[in-house]
Amino acid sequence: SQPILGELTASQVTPDSIQLQWSVPEGTFDSFTLQYRDAQGQPQVVPVDGGARTLTVPGLSPSRRYKFNLYGVWGRKRLGPVSTDAITAAAEPEEEPPSQPILGELTASQLTPDSVQLEWSVPEGTFDSFTLQYKDAQGQPQVVPVDGGARTLTVPGLSPSRRYKFNLYGVWGRKRLGPISTDIVTGEDMPGNVTPLSTGAAEPEEEDTPSEPILGELTASKVNTDSVQLEWSVPEGTFDSFTLQYRDAQGQPQVVPADSGARTLTV
Repeated sequence: SQPILGELTASQVTPDSIQLQWSVPEGTFDSFTLQYRDAQGQPQVVPVDGGARTLTVPGLSPSRRYKFNLYGVWGRKRLGPVSTDAITAAAEPEEEPPSQPILGELTASQLTPDSVQLEWSVPEGTFDSFTLQYKDAQGQPQVVPVDGGARTLTVPGLSPSRRYKFNLYGVWGRKRLGPISTDIVTGEDMPGNVTPLSTGAAEPEEEDTPSEPILGELTASKVNTDSVQLEWSVPEGTFDSFTLQYRDAQGQPQVVPADSGARTLTV
């Protein structure tokens, strides 16, 4: 006898798929055919095996109504359809990207004749790194990369009684935000105490002018995937400060000042 198609129902609805279920209360079908229109209104025809009672329809659009028609094929006859309407689930809300961080005020403290300590705040968000820019006493631009977690930086190697302008940029992804700026004047270079001459004593010989210091060899150690430690020596004399220059991965020149007492630096 001719088979009978039962009810068609929808379950397990997601933003892009629906599972359909149906029954065959009597008889057996050779196969089934599911018909519906996609989000673009194009008719879709899905052949289904005669033993199947469920079918998951993928590739649907979120929050959209679909009408599904199921036909049973029995010999040369097509019986039905049984139909159901279903609405796909709403799309999952995308996570909001982190908001752009904000640079606070840049201030100067602990001024000496040859150095200054800079401090800044980040009222909101997080920066990947910072870049400090200024011009040295010779008017040469200096660029100092700073770790994203830092909030203070001591700048050595400055000249006494001189005005400097410092610009601090925050690096966030591919963006450079800022700058925030501050102007300072370094302290005066205070002369040392003069020793008085002893009465009746012969005039002392002039002190020898200090000989020019000598830089030893520069070597690299503690090499990691993103950093390297540099070491150097000063076999003779004393330097006022050091300046390291290199080019970063993007080919941009970087200039890092180092204190006169330093003999190592991690880049």
